[in-house]
Amino acid sequence: MNIRLLICCGITLIAVAASAAAGDDGDRGRGDEQARLASDVQRLLTQHCRECHGDKEPESGLRLTGRANLTQLNDSGLPAVVLNDGDQSELLRRVTIEGDERMPPEGEPLTSDEIDLLRRWIDAGVPWRDESDQKIHWSYVKPVRPVPPVLKQQDWGHNEIDTFVLAKLEGIDPAVSPAPTADPATLLRRVYLDLIGIPPSVEEVDAFLDDPSSEHYEQIVEALLDSPHYGEKWARSWLDLARYADSNGYQADQFREIWAYRDWVVAALNHDMPFDQFTIEQLAGDLLPDATIEQKIATGFHRCTTCNVEAGVDPEENRVNQIIDRVNTTGTVWLGTTLECAQCHNHKYDPFTQQDYYQLFAFFNNTPLEVKQPNGEGVAFDTAGPEMELPWTEEQLRQKSKLEQEVEQAQSLVDERIRKLDGSFEKWQPSADAEFPDEIRQLVNKPVDERTEEDHEQLLKHYRESDAELMKRKKELTDLKARLKATGPSTTLVMVEQEEPRMTAIFKRGNFLTPGAAVGPTTPAALHPIEGQDESSNRLAFARWLVSADNPLVARVTVNRWWAEIFGRGIVETVEDFGVQGSPPTHPELLDWLAVEFVEHGWSMKHLHRLIVMSATYQQDSRVSPEQLEFDPDNKWLARGPRYRLPAEAIRDNALAVSGLLSRRIGGPPVYPPQPSGIWRHTGRNPPQYETDTGEDRFRRGLYVVWRRSAPYPSFV
Repeated sequence: MNIRLLICCGITLIAVAASAAAGDDGDRGRGDEQARLASDVQRLLTQHCRECHGDKEPESGLRLTGRANLTQLNDSGLPAVVLNDGDQSELLRRVTIEGDERMPPEGEPLTSDEIDLLRRWIDAGVPWRDESDQKIHWSYVKPVRPVPPVLKQQDWGHNEIDTFVLAKLEGIDPAVSPAPTADPATLLRRVYLDLIGIPPSVEEVDAFLDDPSSEHYEQIVEALLDSPHYGEKWARSWLDLARYADSNGYQADQFREIWAYRDWVVAALNHDMPFDQFTIEQLAGDLLPDATIEQKIATGFHRCTTCNVEAGVDPEENRVNQIIDRVNTTGTVWLGTTLECAQCHNHKYDPFTQQDYYQLFAFFNNTPLEVKQPNGEGVAFDTAGPEMELPWTEEQLRQKSKLEQEVEQAQSLVDERIRKLDGSFEKWQPSADAEFPDEIRQLVNKPVDERTEEDHEQLLKHYRESDAELMKRKKELTDLKARLKATGPSTTLVMVEQEEPRMTAIFKRGNFLTPGAAVGPTTPAALHPIEGQDESSNRLAFARWLVSADNPLVARVTVNRWWAEIFGRGIVETVEDFGVQGSPPTHPELLDWLAVEFVEHGWSMKHLHRLIVMSATYQQDSRVSPEQLEFDPDNKWLARGPRYRLPAEAIRDNALAVSGLLSRRIGGPPVYPPQPSGIWRHTGRNPPQYETDTGEDRFRRGLYVVWRRSAPYPSFV
């Protein structure tokens, strides 16, 4: 064949193929657009029309539950839509007119954007997606325990985690093998830092080097899980999720007292409180029957919101912002969902509507207003809100007893001085030429026999107050009484439910000043239904719904977050987004196996941590060869051990530990270790002086260091 002809034929074939590909891409793009249009409109019809025009006894004979129903004649003798012609469609006319014929008949009319969406949908031929044709996103399907795969290589692994990891490696590249076990010193340091956040001592390292057996390693793991420092390590990441801080935030950034909640988290983790109970007590502990003090303290989770006390702030706006924060945080922490995207409009990617958002909002909308009127301290309003007095601690009782004794002694000294002064008062006959205030001068100039009893008392008072020693003793007494008064029991912020539920409305475009249709508390339609749903459903019902066996998200999201904490990367990399826009899981079967294992073993956090650190996957050497780096630069296939940077608090804790300075005392109010002077000078309104602690409080773990939002401890930022 002629070479020129061959080249021309080749070019022609390439052009034809490119044209076909372009056509395919164009068809695919149009298909995606039609699918999005169908999904958006079906969600709109469900939200505004299905109550009256569903499958059961539809009004006017009009069902809006299928494409065929839309083009059939209804009781009016007209079809709801005329395909490809919005202007001639009765549906579009009825949602745009005014008066009695307007649809929907109650509530707010459709917005201009919603009407435009309907018009585009009709003009596009009314694309429709049957539920049977729609594939549900993987994370919204309840996990089931997968059967561990059969491996080609049978001589590696300690538990099911390793089976799933090795099966994935064999499927990707059979030539890639897991890394060898890390050396004993590295492995010991790794597991100490992961489970309790501080390194082993020299003696503990030497003991493991003498016996690096798997049995000895398992004993060490059990000891670390039982350590009181386990709760401290894992509380740090949970408190970050809770937005914990010792101040309100914003420009004023005044202090709050909520450290008892921090201590509750530490204790709950140390006692391996089942995660379902851990959830319920934090979201609704105050609503449990005969709620204990600890269960009420647990509700501090949602009192960690920021609070704006600047001049001119609307208290209602502040309250609404706090509830929005609670909804968004709950969605992130437990559901791995970007619920905040539905605050102003329906979620663009995930199956959550704006109505879903405000129905969740309603669960949190029954707490009292968390602000008070001006308190005279230079702020627009006081933000203490619902708080609870804590029981006296032994230390507080000792301090109270000591101060009471000191007050009694100081009072005796004052009384003694007064008696001494009173005894010499009659001998005191000051000269009228002495320096006196005018009113006292007049009394002094009076003859003694003309002075009244009132004159006598006024002179005696002046005589006492002119005594420097008495004034000194009185000041000491006043200071001691002030200290005694301040030595009352501590308080902590808690959640409280109102007796009468507050009305909740959908905010148009997310603006609390433009409320729309009223809604009641319920859960998103795309997820499993809530049990016993009615208008009185509260936070307790919602919390139980979250941790029910039917929830497809909570267990997955939770074990994935812990996995990321240990490996530096989650099985789902987007730890806080399990939606359509999030990353798919690298090991979906492993994630589901862990989620089911977690629930079936009583929601035990320690059980999951034990499984992870006992796995061969975790115990691998983290060193990487050039070949491994090219094959898997991010270690998402887990052919080597975890490697990540320590957080700032842990770096400080480790420095204190290896130097022998670290205080291991647990709990209590925030501490004030040394920091450069002047850091708080330009932060907040009327900033308090930073008074550095003395003694062991200078060397407490970072978990206990005071956290001021506008000026965090410098070593932590």
